[in-house]
Amino acid sequence: MPGSDSPPRADAARNRERLLHAARQALAEGDRSLQLNDVARRAGVGVGTAYRHFPTPRALLETLVQAQLDDALDQARRELTAPDPWAGLTRLLTTGIALLVSDPGFAEVLAAGNDTLPRTSQLKQELYDAVDQLLRRVRDVGALRPGVDGDDILRLMCGVSYAARLAEDTGSPAGPAGLSGLAGSPTAIGELAGRYAGWLLDALRAP
Repeated sequence: MPGSDSPPRADAARNRERLLHAARQALAEGDRSLQLNDVARRAGVGVGTAYRHFPTPRALLETLVQAQLDDALDQARRELTAPDPWAGLTRLLTTGIALLVSDPGFAEVLAAGNDTLPRTSQLKQELYDAVDQLLRRVRDVGALRPGVDGDDILRLMCGVSYAARLAEDTGSPAGPAGLSGLAGSPTAIGELAGRYAGWLLDALRAP
């Protein structure tokens, strides 16, 4: 019958959104394991439903961060038209590091060597290509030191964001010395990330 499949499809879409919402809540609370049993319980759906939508926790995480990958790719492509290529790279790097600091799941997916979802691999490759094109423009105006490519930039951004997030652990005995004033302060951690980004840009700029 025409339209007979609509209710099941609508139910499936609602369940998928409930699972994604529950996963976002878990990430916001610092739980990056995204165990599907726990996510299903949060979402109020059956475990089988969770596995039908997301066969592994990794597939769920990659689905969650695809919007951030899309945004990063859009910005990289916009910066390709910047009148000042170095200024474009500066904006891309500082904005990207701020996002990676605020979203450790995004940093994990971006830094990973292997992906679960083909769409993730496609978006990452397109992002690498766009950053490479931007670096060529920066290199053409003599502003970039030799030997740096798009993969280097994205990995360095992930490294800087990780270093900044270490400040969140300074309240524990394992936390780095001398940063106790930053513990639990997102504003201070963001400022630290900005400082690190500035140092990274200084290191990337041609002498």
